[in-house]
Amino acid sequence: MTGVDRANGHKPAGISPLHHPALADAPRPDADKLDYDLNEALSAVVPLQARAPEDAFSASYLGTEREGNAVLISEDGLLLTIGYLINECDFITVGTHIGGVAQAHLVAYDYETGFGLLRTHDDLGVKPLELGYSSAVREGDLLTVGAHGGAAQALAATVSSVREFAGYWEYLISSAIFTEPPHPVWSGAALIDSEGKLVGIGSLFVQDAEEENTDKQPGNMFVPVDLLKPIFETLIEKGRTEHPPRPWLGIYTVETLGHLLITSVSERGPAVQAGVEPGDIVLAVNGQEVKSLASLYREIWHSGEAGVPVDLALLRDQRMIEVSVFTVDRAKIMRRSASH
Repeated sequence: MTGVDRANGHKPAGISPLHHPALADAPRPDADKLDYDLNEALSAVVPLQARAPEDAFSASYLGTEREGNAVLISEDGLLLTIGYLINECDFITVGTHIGGVAQAHLVAYDYETGFGLLRTHDDLGVKPLELGYSSAVREGDLLTVGAHGGAAQALAATVSSVREFAGYWEYLISSAIFTEPPHPVWSGAALIDSEGKLVGIGSLFVQDAEEENTDKQPGNMFVPVDLLKPIFETLIEKGRTEHPPRPWLGIYTVETLGHLLITSVSERGPAVQAGVEPGDIVLAVNGQEVKSLASLYREIWHSGEAGVPVDLALLRDQRMIEVSVFTVDRAKIMRRSASH
């Protein structure tokens, strides 16, 4: 995987760990003050590289070459990461304790939580990290953020807030964990609690880690592991959850100046076929006024399962128009590369 300028927001550094210059002045965890073996816990975080085909749906916005972290969570080679790193990928590798490379395959990607599971049949030479309880994480807690490379790539992070998070790509989760300062290699990074257990997986760099501070502070958003537990066994067995898929429109929306602005429309999604355009402002869903991303998604998903029509009231060129979008299951337009 050479000749790549950037991969999912990161400058690829190859499969071997490098000391990131952004960590030079960052606060570090003090191993002597922790109640667990820091080096052992961090060793479970391994480098991940993945490649998606050129025609993959996600290639247009994530690229074909992806790089980040994965966390070993069981003795049988099961690893947890953030799903966008491995979604639609047909070639995945993870690093071993001695600097080698092991092949891995996609087990599951859950669109609702954003988690991705993969498995390798090779011995990585590290101990798995036990899942903790993200529900116990509180604002002000001092936790460890670990990326591949051990203590040299770890930082001591403060939990800025724990709150609902809505993403522009039709994504909404509860109890997302926000930390600061930001880790420069956040994708799939491990958030480790005071007992040395995994409580979150790195997803995003954000500019507003603190919920109500006007002086916005940058940080990272972590997906809490408690969201994984109710669906874990089903993901392992079937590669996806059993409940009906949510309706998906294929719109990318942001909150700006009190409005819900559609910034982009997927070329493969149903919204573009219904006539939705970038620049449209969403006013209502099925007759219900929406003023936030969270309320927008809840109204869409309340309509039923994927395939149900959703009526949108839009503001375009100073006039209101109405369109009906026949939703789809997002997973069906993605390339399937899992072993299920």
